[in-house]
Amino acid sequence: MATRKVQAKKPAAKKPAAKKPAASVRKTKSSSQTTGADQVDAYMKDLEHPLKAEIEAVRTIILGANKKVAERVKWNAPSFYYKEDIAAFHPRARDCVHVVFVFPRGTMPSDRFGFLEGDYVDRRMARFRDMADVQANKAGLVRLVNHWVRAMDEVH
Repeated sequence: MATRKVQAKKPAAKKPAAKKPAASVRKTKSSSQTTGADQVDAYMKDLEHPLKAEIEAVRTIILGANKKVAERVKWNAPSFYYKEDIAAFHPRARDCVHVVFVFPRGTMPSDRFGFLEGDYVDRRMARFRDMADVQANKAGLVRLVNHWVRAMDEVH
């Protein structure tokens, strides 16, 4: 009678552990993570700043300027983005609403929109001293945000 060789079974290869999805600010409210807007709402609720109303006004203007713009908390402050970072508040400034606008890859506007300051290679500063200053520069702020969105559509 012929004997049949029985080969030992090779141990099954381990399946790689499933990767956890990266944390995202784009999850829906029904999930356990919050949206970027929820993050900023929570940040603003806890913010103690003498110009909090003015910060909220600038936030509303930026978000209302173009529906492509979204927000999140980045750099420990409310920030705005569309494809790349647009701007962030600098909340440590107490005497003004300080917003840092970033301009990557040659997207720096020649127009200062009536309020941009600085001669940095890739950013400009905006400082609004009070609500009258915010309102006086609202149209320029809207134009700047739309310039930024158009520039990102051209480089991406």
